[in-house]
Amino acid sequence: MTRKLILIGVLAAAAVAATGALARSSATPGVTSDTILLGGTAPLTGEASSAAGVAKGADAYFKWINSHGKVNGRDVDYMYLDDAYDPARTVQDVRQLVQQNNVFAIFNTLGTNNNLAVRDFLNQTSVPQLFAASGADTFGLDYQKYPWTIGYIPSYGFEGGVYAHYVLKTKPKAKIAVLYQDDEYGRDLLNGLTAGLGSHAKQIVAAAKYDPTQPDVSSQVAQLKASKADTFMIFAFGKFGIQAFLYANKLGWHPQIFVNAVASSANLMTLSTITSSKAETTGAISIVYFKDPTDPRWAKDKGIALFRQILKAYDPSANPKDGYYLAGMASAYTMVDALKKAGANPTRDSLLQAALSLNETSNPFVIPGIAVKTSASDHFPMQQVGLQRWTGTHWTGFGPILSK
Repeated sequence: MTRKLILIGVLAAAAVAATGALARSSATPGVTSDTILLGGTAPLTGEASSAAGVAKGADAYFKWINSHGKVNGRDVDYMYLDDAYDPARTVQDVRQLVQQNNVFAIFNTLGTNNNLAVRDFLNQTSVPQLFAASGADTFGLDYQKYPWTIGYIPSYGFEGGVYAHYVLKTKPKAKIAVLYQDDEYGRDLLNGLTAGLGSHAKQIVAAAKYDPTQPDVSSQVAQLKASKADTFMIFAFGKFGIQAFLYANKLGWHPQIFVNAVASSANLMTLSTITSSKAETTGAISIVYFKDPTDPRWAKDKGIALFRQILKAYDPSANPKDGYYLAGMASAYTMVDALKKAGANPTRDSLLQAALSLNETSNPFVIPGIAVKTSASDHFPMQQVGLQRWTGTHWTGFGPILSK
């Protein structure tokens, strides 16, 4: 009798264990009754570490959400690893996040090459790769091949076209020189500029590419200066953007400068001012779609007030003038929107569908008049921008909202 009871107990325990294992195996990775775990990578160290605020700002926003209502009753935890802007490290980090940490989705990874390096893996494993911090055109165009991937910011091709149209309108005989990163990021900007110029494309009198693993761009800037161009497009990121201002100043070259949006954060522009001169940076033009915390027109804006409130509470050492933090909060706001739409019992598929049915017209960190909108056939969340001019100490927006 005792042996029979023991056997029954063992079988019952095994059945319970098997049922529990089955439940765990069928559960959605990264989702529990009270938490949702997101993963991502960011350059916390290395040449692009100035952009680390994109991840840190998102993290601060999630922490604020967790203390202000949660998302369908769950906290949002955001685990981001340092890839030092190295695609090989991005691959290692993302595999760890998916295979070991069991994140629900990959969110907000920064860099074109970094996102491209993990796109195949994430699509093969049906893990959402959402709101990639890159404007490479491929993240919006190639959705049939990569249905689990979606970008966030306006496309680089669109951005290049905006600069082209502005030059044709304000300086129709401009001689244009272009410094661009030798990857899809830089080439998309150059291609957009060329397409926007149309029959005036020959006004690009010089273009020099650089490898982001090289130490500097001094030779490229010297080459471009020799072209006698009077307009300089800086399609460079991080330290290379700063160097472009520095070397142009050292060479006594004073063209009208345009700097691409991802390198236009006020903290980078301030560094450029310090390393070259205030006069050299003053008058530089860029596009804008997030509210810039240095722009006086947002001094009393509720979104900027919320941004500062969140930073003070959850990342008090952060620079409140750093636009990268605000960019991270903007993308986190959209991520929370998608998580809410994904339902009370979210799956990776329901999250993807939610991310493709957005219609945000009041993201507090995005410039009024610019919508964050997607559909099954439109994977470009942001397709509107404004223009802004650097005064030497801060950005000031001007002109109307421009649409793709």
